Amino acid sequence: MNLRSTDTPPRADLRTTVLDVTARLLREQGADGVTTRAVAAAAGIQAPTIYRLFGDKDGLLDAVAEHVMATYVTAKRETARSDEAADPVDVLREGWRTYVEFGLANPDLFVLLVTPGRTSAAAAEGMRVLAERIHRVTAAGRLRVPEQRAVEMVHAAGVGAVLTVLAAPTDRRDLGLADAMLDALCREILTDAPAASARDAVSIALAFRAIAPDLPGLSAAEHALLEEWLDRSASASPSVP
Repeated sequence: MNLRSTDTPPRADLRTTVLDVTARLLREQGADGVTTRAVAAAAGIQAPTIYRLFGDKDGLLDAVAEHVMATYVTAKRETARSDEAADPVDVLREGWRTYVEFGLANPDLFVLLVTPGRTSAAAAEGMRVLAERIHRVTAAGRLRVPEQRAVEMVHAAGVGAVLTVLAAPTDRRDLGLADAMLDALCREILTDAPAASARDAVSIALAFRAIAPDLPGLSAAEHALLEEWLDRSASASPSVP
């Protein structure tokens, strides 16, 4: 016999409801508006339920950050899959704009997510999506710096751009700053066109390195040696023509 009341939602559904309500309060009222009393009232539950589900307010905020970021990353990954035939540079640019829009739309959550020392499975997955997009740019012969370096540069620039805009008074925010940052970043890490000459040796090495693990007919030792050579070549400074 099931003694659960038909009016009581399952624990998982209740948890999701509380997370959605808290995320909305964060967007509308900021971190100061998120109190256990306000969340409980908006979710139609008793405050002690929040403590049973999340431990305390900090636990609730951590769970909300993970929930919202996971939803964003899922959508981001689906977009990446649907754009497999698109220009990889265009896909990278669109991913940047989506990231910036997310940060500006969710300022308190964004600050929480990028707090140094905080670990997040969803944020780690987001970095993997970014790394995949950078890898596609590399394979197209458009990258002029090592992949990991490019991933770190794009991530650092994105976080910095969003935090800088958020730090300005609302009526004085330069919403074009992120686009300007992206243009400057692309000039630094991308070539104007796929590598086609000896002057583009680094880009050629990077592109070849991107597909090297999939080359057929090579032993594990030969793969390792080839990748070592390409890594060494790709990390060298390009000569000035």
